[in-house]
Amino acid sequence: MSMNTALTTVLQDTSSTRIMGIINVTPDSFFDGGRYDSPGAAATHAARLASDGAHILDVGGESSRPGAAPVSPDEELRRVMPAIEAAVATGLPVSIDTYRAETARHALAAGAVMVNDITGLRGDDDMAGVVAEFNAFCVIMHMKGNPQTMQHNPEYKDVVGDIEAFFVERIACAHERGITGERIWLDPGFGFGKTAQQNLELLRRLDEFKKLGFPLLIGTSNKSTIGAVLNASPLERAYGTAATVALAISKGVHCVRVHDVKAMAQVARMSDAALRGRIIGNA
Repeated sequence: MSMNTALTTVLQDTSSTRIMGIINVTPDSFFDGGRYDSPGAAATHAARLASDGAHILDVGGESSRPGAAPVSPDEELRRVMPAIEAAVATGLPVSIDTYRAETARHALAAGAVMVNDITGLRGDDDMAGVVAEFNAFCVIMHMKGNPQTMQHNPEYKDVVGDIEAFFVERIACAHERGITGERIWLDPGFGFGKTAQQNLELLRRLDEFKKLGFPLLIGTSNKSTIGAVLNASPLERAYGTAATVALAISKGVHCVRVHDVKAMAQVARMSDAALRGRIIGNA
């Protein structure tokens, strides 16, 4: 089995929930900004996430927290490329968290196999073409506005229905640009242009997106909605995150994007066992 085929198998495996471990090589991410923004720290973190049970490693070089300022393309590349190389060295599938086509191109050429685009392929006209060129996987995420504006009174007629309509349009665009259906994942964008109540509604209704026929990814880890419910700081939201991960799995998500891989891998494994009625090994 070639490495590319092996990585594809890992991403498409439905025997257990996929765990995406987060590697933020930024000084200003809301949860772990500055912890892993040196090449050595990023490499150590990548190896730890792999050991802790991650199936996928997601590398990002620009914070997307509410109000975060964008960085230059050159700075993003400077930050992410050493981490991409370290993540690829673990042997796990690697995702590049970017909306810039040039950053994606460099990361995919270095061995990444997925693009996680918070703009849903809207931020750069060349992104869909790059994804298609490399036959990469891509995560189409929903975000209302941009990180600078997304929390300015976001409104929806129906949060799930509006996001579903967005997905239908974006999937059609991806297909037109040559991205095959089996390479597309969907992320409703928990925390991206939604109020706390809208995020909670998304969690309750996640299963409604399953009719679109694509794997679902959700990223709730330590976000402000959990803080609002629990009156907890980012470093005190582990149990709240665990609850959202278990609920999301019960609603049929394929992959959860998390900071604390070791703990959330256990949550996912227990949830999978209960839902499937059998004990599941370390898939």
